[in-house]
Amino acid sequence: MDRYERRLFRLALNVTNNHEDAEEAVQNAFLKAFRNLDTFRGNSRFYTWIVRIAVNEALMKIRRHRITFVSANDDGEGGFNSIVEGIEDWGPNPEERYSQEELRRILDRGINKLSASNRIVFHLRDIEEFSSEETARTLNLSVSAVKARLTRARLQLRSFLDVYFRDRKSAVSRG
Repeated sequence: MDRYERRLFRLALNVTNNHEDAEEAVQNAFLKAFRNLDTFRGNSRFYTWIVRIAVNEALMKIRRHRITFVSANDDGEGGFNSIVEGIEDWGPNPEERYSQEELRRILDRGINKLSASNRIVFHLRDIEEFSSEETARTLNLSVSAVKARLTRARLQLRSFLDVYFRDRKSAVSRG
């Protein structure tokens, strides 16, 4: 549990956009994994297997609540901000740190605008660094579906960032 809990929580939070739902999804995933450990065949990495369980649990939370996705800028678990504080003496000055945090918030907003199916694929491929094959097995998709969703997610994210920074640059030059 110690080895995977944080990563699974980030993934579940990315899917549910709700801290409590993410915690419950991860807890349920660990419980299901423990109860069904004898069904793990070893065809893939254990992490891939438990990610699939966690994704399914998170998706079930969404279906039960029938909520719309809302932006979540901070995972509340000491993610990015804790890391920055932990290396404060070695890291960037306050102005640089603010810029990095602002960029992180902008990127999170863009990622949260993606559809759930594209966001999950983006998270597994570009954040968790799963291969296309591992992602396909985890989500029960074809490799071509994973690649198509990843391409759509990247294009949507690029479009969001382009519009955001173009609008922001225009406002600065007018101001």
